[in-house]
Amino acid sequence: MADQWMIRGKEFGNCNCAFGCPCQFNSPSTHGHCEGIAQVLIEEGHFNDTKLDGLSFVVILKWPGEVAEGNGQQQVIIDERANPEQREALRKIAHGESTAPGSTVFQVYNSTMSKVHDPIYAPIEMSIDVDARRGHTKIDGLVESNGQPLINPFSGEEDRKVIHLPEGFEYTYAEMGSGNTKVTSAIELDLKDSYGQFNILHMNQDGVIR
Repeated sequence: MADQWMIRGKEFGNCNCAFGCPCQFNSPSTHGHCEGIAQVLIEEGHFNDTKLDGLSFVVILKWPGEVAEGNGQQQVIIDERANPEQREALRKIAHGESTAPGSTVFQVYNSTMSKVHDPIYAPIEMSIDVDARRGHTKIDGLVESNGQPLINPFSGEEDRKVIHLPEGFEYTYAEMGSGNTKVTSAIELDLKDSYGQFNILHMNQDGVIR
């Protein structure tokens, strides 16, 4: 029988695009190349009979040009608390394995990679509040990432904006914000005041669950 899995939790993403990210609308990226990080905190999940509740992982992504042009590189950092079965389950999900082609963001992105670095297993400190548009991830010596709400330049107040993708392969609704991320793994990132995304992540081997 084919693998059956499900994860439901929260995601904070940060990439180098301008706020709103043109890639969300099938337009060219802001700077002609894409690099970013996806941070996932699983509240409930399983891979076949292996439970994944409470675990987290980070996916670091970088392309020399547009995503669709390929030649990207990827590295996954997995919560070191995961046992061997859980580590392999999270690796498969993050690498788009055991997944219907084109059905999840992880499978689509992985299909554009020419280099997939070995996973890292490390302690991950992660918090995500989708409604408040705030997120924080710290992995000592590897990742420091922070997300916060957009600020209205006229009023100085927090500014709420939402993207709705009824047929998206990552989420249905995402709250918009701003992110800052420093990564010093096999892939290096230095993102400052760029696109931040906060959303519920709910998917299985066949795609987003709505």
